[in-house]
Amino acid sequence: MTLPKGMVQAIYHDTGISRYQGNPLIEALPPILDRHQLRDGLSGQIEFRPTDVYLDGQTRNHVISQLLDSFFQPLSRHIELESKLSIMLRQGYVGRNLATGQLNTHIQNGYERVMRGDLGVFRFEHVESTAKSLAFIGCSGSGKTSSLNRILATYPQLIYHEKYNFTQIVFLKIDCPHDGSLKSLCHNFFREIDAVLATNYVRRYAEKRHSVETLIALMAHIANMHAIGLLVIDEIQHLSVRHSGGAERMLNFFVTLVNEISVPVVMVGTPKARSVFELDLRSARRGAGFGSILWEPLTKPSADQEVARTEWGAFTSRLWKYQWLRKSSPQISDDIRETWYDLSQGIMDVIIKLFVLSQIRAVVTGIERITPTLMRKVYQDELKPIHPMIDALKSGDVTKIARYSDLTIPDIDKKMLELGNLLRSKQENIDTVARYRGNEQAIRLHNMLVDMGYASDLLEPLICRAFKEHPDLVMKDLMPLILNWYQSTDSEASTSSTPKVPVVKKEKWHALDSHDLRFLFSQASSEEDVYKSLGQKGLFFDTESWVDSYG
Repeated sequence: MTLPKGMVQAIYHDTGISRYQGNPLIEALPPILDRHQLRDGLSGQIEFRPTDVYLDGQTRNHVISQLLDSFFQPLSRHIELESKLSIMLRQGYVGRNLATGQLNTHIQNGYERVMRGDLGVFRFEHVESTAKSLAFIGCSGSGKTSSLNRILATYPQLIYHEKYNFTQIVFLKIDCPHDGSLKSLCHNFFREIDAVLATNYVRRYAEKRHSVETLIALMAHIANMHAIGLLVIDEIQHLSVRHSGGAERMLNFFVTLVNEISVPVVMVGTPKARSVFELDLRSARRGAGFGSILWEPLTKPSADQEVARTEWGAFTSRLWKYQWLRKSSPQISDDIRETWYDLSQGIMDVIIKLFVLSQIRAVVTGIERITPTLMRKVYQDELKPIHPMIDALKSGDVTKIARYSDLTIPDIDKKMLELGNLLRSKQENIDTVARYRGNEQAIRLHNMLVDMGYASDLLEPLICRAFKEHPDLVMKDLMPLILNWYQSTDSEASTSSTPKVPVVKKEKWHALDSHDLRFLFSQASSEEDVYKSLGQKGLFFDTESWVDSYG
C-alpha cells in the first residue's frame, strides 16, 4: 500500500511506561528522546566549508544568508518546551485508546452533541479527559514559532494504523485569524484538516451559518474521529475580546476545547495575550492547565558569571563560528559581545539578523571582519523599525515593553538577499566618482583597466597624471600610455630593496588588517577610545606604571 505524502505506517514500540502500554496511538509515536538525542535532533544543519571565504562577494552573501533559516542553537528553554509537549501529547491519548474502544466512546459522544446541539450531553458514560492546556508566551522574535516547528518536526504528522484501518493526526497547528473572531478560528481548524487529509470539511461546515457552540461540537467530533494528539493555536494575541463576545466567552471557548474535545491545546502568543489568561485566579488557573511558559529575551550575564557558561554566551559563541569573512577572528571579543547585546537586548531573531547583516556589510565594504563600529552602523542603517522596541527593553519599563511586544522587522529576509547588490553598486559608484571628481572618461578608463586585470592602488594616480599631463589625448592613446607607466612603476616597486608601506587613503583604513594602527584609529569614535584600544592591544606604553616601578 502506497501511503500519501507526510503519512507513515504505524510501527509499535514498548514505551516502558505502564500507563501507555497497549495504546496504539501512543506506541506508534517515536521513542521518547533523551537530552542528547533532542539536542542533536533540534540543532540546525549548516554546511560550513572554510574555503568558501574565497568565493566572490555576491556568492558569499547568499551563503551567509542561510543562517536566517538554518541556524538553531538548542537551549534549556527548548528542552523544557519539548518535555512538556511530549508529556501533553502522550497523556492526552491515555483516555482515547484505539484498542479498547475508549476512542469510539469519545466519537459517539461527539456525534450525540452535534445531533442535539448541546455540548453538555453524552450518549455513553462520560470519559474523563486527560488532556491539558499550555499557555506559551514570549515577545516577538523570541523564537516561539520556529522552536515549535522544529519540535513538532520530530514527529510524523500522520500515522496510518493498518490493523484498525485508522489514520491518526499527531498534531495540528492553526493560526488565529486577523479579524479576531472565534468563528473564524473554528473555520481555520477545518481548513487545516482539509489541507492535511484532503477532506472537504470547510464546504460541509464552515460555509454554513453555524453558531460558535455548534462549530466547537463539530471540531470535537472531527478531532476525535482523527485522534488529533496536539492542537497548537498560534498568534493568540490576534483574538479580539470585542469580536469574540467578551473575555469570559473566550475563556470558556478554550476550556471547552480541552475538556470537551479532549485534545491537548497549546496557546501561543505575545505578552498581549496574557490578559486573556489573567482576568482572575480561576480563569488564569484553567488557562494554564499544564502550566505556562514565558519566554523572555536572553539575559545579559552578570559580572560574577562566566559568559561561556550562560545561554547568552553559548548562543553567541556558536553563531560566531559561522563567518565567511577573510579577516574574521576565531574568538569573539568582550567589546563585540557587549555591543551585540546592547543592540539586540537578547532577542534571538535580532541577534541572528544583526549578525547576518553585519557580515554582508563587512563583505561589501571590504572590511572583511565584524567590529563594534560596523555593528552599530548596521543597526542604525538597517534596523530602524525595531529601535523603539530595543529602547523600551533598555528602559526596563513594563508599560513601554508591552506597547512594542508585537513589533517585527518588516521584509528583512528580502533585504538580506538584496543588500549585497545595493550596497556594492552604491559603494563602487561613490568611490570611483570621488576618485576622479566626476570625470566620466577617467571613470570609464578605470573600469576598463580593472576588467582587464589591472586592479591596483597604482591605477588612480596614473590615470590622474595622464589626464593632467595629456588633456588632449583620446581614450585609445591614453590606454597604452597608462599601461606603460603601470608596468614601469610595478617593476620598480618589485626590485626595490627597501619595502615601502603602501599609502592608503584615510577613508580606506577600515579595510586594513586588524593589527594595523590605522585600522584601530578608524574604529575609534574619539581620541580617548584610541588610547583605550591601544592599551587593550598592548601597544600603549604606560609611563605612569613605569615611573611607579622604577622611580
